[in-house]
Amino acid sequence: MRTGLYPGTFDPVTLGHLDVIRRAAKLVDRLVIGVAINRDKGPVFTLEERVAMLEAECAPIAEASGTVIEARPFENLLMNFAAEVGASVIIRGLRAVSDFEYEFQMVGMNRALNDEIEMVFLMADAQHQAIASKLVKEIARMGGDITKFVSPAVAEALRNRFPSHAA
Repeated sequence: MRTGLYPGTFDPVTLGHLDVIRRAAKLVDRLVIGVAINRDKGPVFTLEERVAMLEAECAPIAEASGTVIEARPFENLLMNFAAEVGASVIIRGLRAVSDFEYEFQMVGMNRALNDEIEMVFLMADAQHQAIASKLVKEIARMGGDITKFVSPAVAEALRNRFPSHAA
């Protein structure tokens, strides 16, 4: 069974993330969505909320693809977590050249830590390349329309988080 790991903060999960998850599910038998505990980023949603959102959003993808998809929190080194879940491949999404520069540096460091785990990069679909969780949160905070960037359930969760600007 080939296991892949797709790590991120997912605060919140966007349509771009779901596009990468849908495509990654075609490459592996089991896909672990690693939900990073990143206190430095000051997440809008709790770890439990982010895991629950991912589980709900990924259930239809798992059913359609036949791939086992699970969301799991982690706070240790990515390569250690990958080994812990038995991943032979780490999936990373790319949106822009700036993403590539950062990921290029990370590949070198990660290969030095564990060269048995491959890194696979999936370009976000063109319609999702501009989507960033940080920008989605800012638009939601200011009462803007986020329905082009997240699922209806995630949009509702964001509206509930920022009720003073909800339309």
